Amino acid sequence: MPKTPKTSKRVAPSSGVDSRFLPVIAAFVNERNVTHGGKGFGSTGLKVNGKLFAFVSSKGQFVVKVPKNRVDELVASGKAEQFDPGHGRKMKEWAAIHSAAADWIQLAKEAHRFVKGQGT
Repeated sequence: MPKTPKTSKRVAPSSGVDSRFLPVIAAFVNERNVTHGGKGFGSTGLKVNGKLFAFVSSKGQFVVKVPKNRVDELVASGKAEQFDPGHGRKMKEWAAIHSAAADWIQLAKEAHRFVKGQGT
């Protein structure tokens, strides 16, 4: 029996999702192979083909997975910092975005393209 591709799960504000993240989730509703849910770094987020690419951390930071050089650009511009999941070692391909400094949806789309391009 062929597998049916997953689609994103609709999320209501009462579901415990940070309300700032809801527009990001909504931007991927029709995107094939994108799901919302599951855990990554202790938080739920968006995944493509089972790989996490964007989430709101337990500290309330919007976090995306992008290439290291893009993380470096975002840090240099003051829009982000390297993400530290709490063990004191910063993740080279993860950026914690400063809330008001950047557009979450555009960064999530960039992260989606990056992670999707990595294959499964």
